[in-house]
Amino acid sequence: MKRHISLIITLILLCNITMAQRNITIKGTAANALGKRVELYGISDQISKHEVLLDTFRVGEDSRFDLRCWSNYPMMVTLQIENFSQSFYVEPGKDYSVEIPTFKWDVDETRNVFLEPETLPIIFKNIPPNDINLQIDSIDRVIARFIEQNFFYFDFKYKPSTQYFDSLVKTVNRLCPDTTNDFVVRYKIYQLAQLRYTMHLDTRKNLINRYIRNHPILYHDENYMSLFAELYANSISKGTKEIPVHRLAHWVYNLDLDTYIDSIGMDPLLRHEQIRELAALQALKESYYNFRYYDASMVVKMIEKLASRTKFPEHKKIAANILASFHLRDAENTEEISFVLLDVDKNPVDLAEKKGKWLYLAFIRVDDPFSISEMETMAHFKDQVYNDSVEFITIVCDREFQKMFHFLKNSRHSKNYDWTWLHYNGNYDLLRHFQITAYPWFVLINPQGNIHYDITPAPSTGFLPNAPWLNKDYNDTPQRELFRY
Repeated sequence: MKRHISLIITLILLCNITMAQRNITIKGTAANALGKRVELYGISDQISKHEVLLDTFRVGEDSRFDLRCWSNYPMMVTLQIENFSQSFYVEPGKDYSVEIPTFKWDVDETRNVFLEPETLPIIFKNIPPNDINLQIDSIDRVIARFIEQNFFYFDFKYKPSTQYFDSLVKTVNRLCPDTTNDFVVRYKIYQLAQLRYTMHLDTRKNLINRYIRNHPILYHDENYMSLFAELYANSISKGTKEIPVHRLAHWVYNLDLDTYIDSIGMDPLLRHEQIRELAALQALKESYYNFRYYDASMVVKMIEKLASRTKFPEHKKIAANILASFHLRDAENTEEISFVLLDVDKNPVDLAEKKGKWLYLAFIRVDDPFSISEMETMAHFKDQVYNDSVEFITIVCDREFQKMFHFLKNSRHSKNYDWTWLHYNGNYDLLRHFQITAYPWFVLINPQGNIHYDITPAPSTGFLPNAPWLNKDYNDTPQRELFRY
């Protein structure tokens, strides 16, 4: 009998743990999204800005999807299908019912949705009047309307008016007077603080003293951390009044973490150990992208060293998130991406099997004249630059497979394009892996399976006659590993 009671208690505990790991649900329907994958993303923290896939669901014939995630605090999430998305806030323990009406998915073939984004339409059903999204939306609308109506007094060509900003603060503070949601209260406070800083109505020092210094660090609150990131942005990595940037770079290159941390502590705004270390993490993240002064590989080691020595658990997590954001397209994530695509005869081709050769990948659309012009240039140079060490691969990103088929089978010029042609077949993970945001786009993979150039020149630049595979003494400095075995 005791054994049965123990088993029941164990099952109850397991159920409770499972439910605790998924305390937020988003259920809905998508009208014309059969077979499409609905993805739910979140940001791990406001310092690293590392995007995390929280859940995913493939829409079936019933048009329904069911997404689940977990959080202790309100957070912003992004619901995404293909290249279309919309963000909103979710709260722990709440269920959301949404509807995505009929949507024109092929709008990205008529314009670049990265330059002119198309918002994914999401309709919330049975939403209560005190929902966090409605309250925050009302705050944002009032701020935007007030600034628009009084634009002259907020024009950056002149000094923005402190008097009118104070009126804006009073107007915002009158909103949602009965709210008991601390997140909304802090949203008003920190949003206005950021706005005050952006408009140069107050100094960074004053705002740090008012909102950061001698206050607990609210790691869990997106509003607080967003203000922290704003106030300390580029305050260290580009050098300070006391420490020039080349000295900071020297300490990073020599992994002298003690001197780095102690020296930036000379700033009165960084005397607090916990604040100083958090600001250092942000500075190191910024330094990773500052190739003029910093060695990126040493920045990574510096962050790893800081993470191993910090006594603040939150800083260990943030450091790990920063490192993950650096390697978003590296081998650790490559396992989830399929490199198998179909050729014009619908035979599967695995790009990973071509490791050992140079791969010159071209992402194009056959309806795009610029793409076809580059293909013509490739065809012109192909005979003089092609050898056994390189393979040209064109990946067609038109939604319809038949467009590629017709172009290669029925075009009178198709015989000139005698190299491997593949169709992306809706593989958006692959496109995001290479960060394809326009067409045509070129990527060069070296024989070791590494991306050789962050941005590979197009054939029309004169790149092909001087391509690395024609030079036996090329300098192999890989940036990201493409294939993993």
